Amino acid sequence: MVEPGEMTQDGVLVDIKLSDAEIAQWDMMQQRSIECLIRRKKSLRVRYTYGIIFLLVNLVAWFLRDYGQRVSLHYHILIKACGPKGHDCFQTMGVLRISLGCFIFFFMLFLTTCGTTKLFNTRDTWHSGWWTAKFAILMIIQVFSFFIPSDFVHLYGELARVGAGIFLLLQLVSVIEFIAWWNAYWMPVERKKQSSCCGLVMSTLFYMGSFCGIIVMYVWYASKASCTLNIFFITWTSILLLVMMVISLHSKVNKGLLSSGIMASYIVYLCWSALRSEPASEKCSPEKHENEHVDWITVLGFLIGVFAIVMATFSTGIDSETFQLRKQEDQMEDDIPYKYGFFHLIFSLGAMYFAMLFISWNLDSSTRKWSIDVGWASTWVKIVNEWFAATIYLWKLISPIVRQPKIMNHEEPQEQQLHNSDS
Repeated sequence: MVEPGEMTQDGVLVDIKLSDAEIAQWDMMQQRSIECLIRRKKSLRVRYTYGIIFLLVNLVAWFLRDYGQRVSLHYHILIKACGPKGHDCFQTMGVLRISLGCFIFFFMLFLTTCGTTKLFNTRDTWHSGWWTAKFAILMIIQVFSFFIPSDFVHLYGELARVGAGIFLLLQLVSVIEFIAWWNAYWMPVERKKQSSCCGLVMSTLFYMGSFCGIIVMYVWYASKASCTLNIFFITWTSILLLVMMVISLHSKVNKGLLSSGIMASYIVYLCWSALRSEPASEKCSPEKHENEHVDWITVLGFLIGVFAIVMATFSTGIDSETFQLRKQEDQMEDDIPYKYGFFHLIFSLGAMYFAMLFISWNLDSSTRKWSIDVGWASTWVKIVNEWFAATIYLWKLISPIVRQPKIMNHEEPQEQQLHNSDS
């Protein structure tokens, strides 16, 4: 390492005398670089703290939904404040109130951190620190949400449906961009020949898994001819899978099978998740949601579902580059590592999303204990989500072909004009 008073010239160290002011400036620059590195690491670590807070809020909402009313029976004052049988504080309304408090908290952070660009900004300190104040604010907001009239909470539930839909759309875009990145990572152009074997193996595995999933869904959810709706869902998923494969292999697209194979697995998963959300009372559903006995499989499935909500929110929140209209090519040393405002906005939408999953997108019905995202509303949301995912992916495949004639038409008049001027 070369000291500030030295420099290399043709491999030989040349001693250069620096003034005291220049040495002080050099030390200041070194100190600033170290402080930037410390602040950057702290900023990256606090993302997990926000994720843990979001997870804890999810668990509180679940507890109020499933066991809050039973606990409140020992406190008659609380049960009177919550209306008949605690209707205004527990089950669906309890979930919505906790979700509303979480939404307000993260939306407040969005408003106070939006536009932050530098690590030494005051808003960066607010984002990465002040935890005692932020925990106190969160507690106050959550308590305050239980004093809001039920009509306003119900109105928030209607708005939460829209917010949850926006969250799903942003998550879809993030997933598709991740698939494109994964495809570029495994099949880079500069070493396509060397990696084609690995890409072929992986794409084969994804497609085999997708087709096996289709067969399993036919066996489990469409074993009777009367299960027409399930047969339609599975068959349409199979058609989408084949269409993506054919278009990916088309000579004008030539995107290969890896990205389409990953996408095929994803839409098959969405279809399976939708069928699994069907009410257990339906003759075509093998699930037993109506059984009051809670076994370890039910508990495990619920916990996986909650962690999936948190991971989906976290992964979408840190993926701000996907949604930037202008990509930032060069990043300065003191630039923030991710967009704080976008991160908190996604978490505020995630608060709406987990509320809809806990109440199965239905504001007027109660859900079974330890269940998540079960009901016809949940089924149709996931099916529409699957169709949107396939549509967006197919458009990304064919959009270069659709735009190419327009580009050529714009170029031809310019070439003709140049030709006329030359003649």
